[in-house]
Formats: sequence, C-alpha cells, structure tokens
Amino acid sequence: MKKHLFFPVILLLIGFTVAIAQTPIQINPKSTTRHGPEKGSLLIIGGNVGTTPSIWNKFVELAGGKANAKIVVITAAAGDSAAYRFQDVEQIKKITGIKNVSLLHTGNLSEANSEKFIAPLKQATGVYFLGGRQWHIADSYLNTLTHQAFFEVLNRGGVIAGSSAGASIIGSFLWRGDTKGAQILIGDHTQGLGFLKNSAIDQHLLKRNRQFDLVDFIKTAPELIGIGLDEATAVLVQRDTMEVLGKSYVAIYDYNTIIGNGPNHVKNNQEDFTASSGPFIFLSEGQKYDLRNRKVIKPARPVKTDTDF
Repeated sequence: MKKHLFFPVILLLIGFTVAIAQTPIQINPKSTTRHGPEKGSLLIIGGNVGTTPSIWNKFVELAGGKANAKIVVITAAAGDSAAYRFQDVEQIKKITGIKNVSLLHTGNLSEANSEKFIAPLKQATGVYFLGGRQWHIADSYLNTLTHQAFFEVLNRGGVIAGSSAGASIIGSFLWRGDTKGAQILIGDHTQGLGFLKNSAIDQHLLKRNRQFDLVDFIKTAPELIGIGLDEATAVLVQRDTMEVLGKSYVAIYDYNTIIGNGPNHVKNNQEDFTASSGPFIFLSEGQKYDLRNRKVIKPARPVKTDTDF
C-alpha cells in the first residue's frame, strides 16, 4: 500500500468538517441513482482531449447543438492567472462550432456565493471544467451557490464536462487533491463536487502509469467506485449507465473485482471477456458499464437476416 493511503476515514472526516465550516448547499438525499445524476449528463475526460471528434461531438449534442448551446467554461483549476485565459474559450469555440461560450472564474468563496456571479449559469446548457489542480476548484466553489447552480444545469438536462483536474473534481472523493502535489493520492482536500456520487476519479491513467493507484484505496472504501481515464478518452454518464468514448482505455475499480469476487471468466463453457481476475477491468470506446449493478453491459447481438452467411 502506498504511504499516502493511511487513515482514509480520518481524512474523509476532515474533508466533511471543512465543508460544514463553509456555506453548505442541500443536495437531494433521495436520489434514485447509485452514482450518476438523475437528470442531465456527465462527460468525464482523462486529459489532453485535443480535437478528439467523438468526445467533442457528443459534448455539442448534449449541450443542445451548435446553435442553441450556452457553455460556461470554469478555469479555477489553473489558479488566479486563469481569469484571463480567454484563449481556452476561443479554442472551445473553434473546436465545437458553438458561438455562445463564456468564461467564469473566481478564487473567492464569497463571490461564488453571490447571485450576480452565478447569473451565466442560470442560462447555461453546458459547463466545462478545465484542467490544472483540482483543489483550486474545491477552494473556489465547494458548497456555495455556484456549486448549487452547477447541479441545476444537470437538473435542466444539461451537461457537465471536465478534463484532467476537471475530471477528478466531478467525483465525490477528491483523488490527488493535495496542495503539495499530485503524487499524493489522499491529501489535504478530499471532497469533490460530487456530480458522480460515491466515486473517485483519476486521469492521465496509462500515459502516466497510474493504473494501479486506485486499487488499495477502493479496498478501504468499498462503497465507492474508482474510475481511471487515459488521455483523449472519456466516459459519458447518464443516470447509472456509463459509455466509453475516445482513443484509449478506461479502468473500472470495484471492490468485488479487486478481492476476487467479481464475475467468473467462464460461464456455460464460454469465456466471458467482460470479467477480470485482476484488480480492475479495462473498457474501450463503445463499451458500456452498469454503475448500479457494477457490471459490463454486453452489446446486443446483431439480428441475422436472410443475406447473412
């Protein structure tokens, strides 16, 4: 076990105490989903998305199309200098063809608690969290009116997307959230924005050789699901169904799989390629996963026709 994985419960309590000290918002406790949002969509990207068409096309679709989408770009992860990073807005406009894209930035909880600040979010059909350091986002928005406004985008059927640090903040447990560096897996910030409930999200997975980092943590927190995304790869989450988009792989970390109680490799004398005897399973573009029941959704068999041989 890595040295920074000790006392996870204590750290969770510390994160909870910090949240209470701020201005907490009320999130519906009677959710009918185990992990995903009841309404709207999450598009969680592993970093370095570039111009990957399948990811950006899906973002445009979920946001209402090029003509109707109203996107708010959240730049907090990059720190205070990001308040002036309008090149990010222009890049998203260029890649997506969406004209109505605006930047929203603060590092101040009081400003994030103001009605004036959240005005752009009240009309937004999509929110996009840029990369950087995820704890900056937590310090700027956790348990504020802005945090609530993000949830309201989902409740209207919109999309929340994030890449790299902007992906990790979407989870409920904030992975790699220490101010001293991303190499510390459980640090001084442990609470994410919680759009994907009961989860911890890692990114740059294979590119940075991180595929084993979530294993020991999920062993200590079996109620959580771990999701690790490689670069230029994303998952689309609608309610409790997750689908992989992009160029590489997504790793799923489930407690039962880690301890060896996952699905067997052989059923009815046929090998099941969705099972794993290892600590995680890999999924690639087009594959779907049932978050509620923690299992791969097998694709429907094609219907045979008279012309099939």
